[in-house]
Amino acid sequence: MEGSKIHMWLKSYRLQTPGLWVKAVLHTTGLFLMAPVLMTSTPASMCTPLKTLNDSLSHRRRYMKHNFPINYSIRVYREEIFKLSNISRMRLKVEELDDLVLQRLWFQVNQGVLKKIIRVMSERHPSRSYTAELERRFKDVEGVFVQSHPAEVFQQELPEAVQETWDHLTEEPDRVPESNWRLVSPKSLVDNLCHTMYCLFSECFDTETRQDYCGVSRLRRGKKTSSRNTDTEPAE
Repeated sequence: MEGSKIHMWLKSYRLQTPGLWVKAVLHTTGLFLMAPVLMTSTPASMCTPLKTLNDSLSHRRRYMKHNFPINYSIRVYREEIFKLSNISRMRLKVEELDDLVLQRLWFQVNQGVLKKIIRVMSERHPSRSYTAELERRFKDVEGVFVQSHPAEVFQQELPEAVQETWDHLTEEPDRVPESNWRLVSPKSLVDNLCHTMYCLFSECFDTETRQDYCGVSRLRRGKKTSSRNTDTEPAE
């Protein structure tokens, strides 16, 4: 099937399924992967606090890398390593997965991540005030997120795959098996927060950002491009 025909087919499919978009991976042999995505509109009220958070994230290289020893890492739950690839896998695993569910998971993951980063810093650590401010801005976004949706939205049952991840995230540390802990650098964790934010709240960022972080090309480029573009993302 030629590229133009594939594009027309995808456009037609989208028109026939309101609110549903299809992510496809194109290969020289044709179309071999589709991930149906139920798109949820991001409330406009969230864009201002998200962009404020993004302003802080633009300085993460200095505060999350340069102010730590080389190869420094902290212990986090396996589920707190929340990347674009995790979003892609969940969308493939759960039919018509609503972005709102993934957004809820994003908040749950990253509130734990930021707390763990702050916990390893002394009061005089050069990155402590930056990280505390990052956490405050993150909480501001979360507050607007909660206010922007009816209370019953947060009482809805989560898909099984998402609920399993959620349960692991909320376990008490002393009950988490050793096999479920991972060592990760603070910089990598905050990079994940930033990149997945661009993907899940794409309507608050420009088109180039949305295509770069939610599109197939980004997932295929992997870590090499990620490390190269760490401090060149839009809206810095």
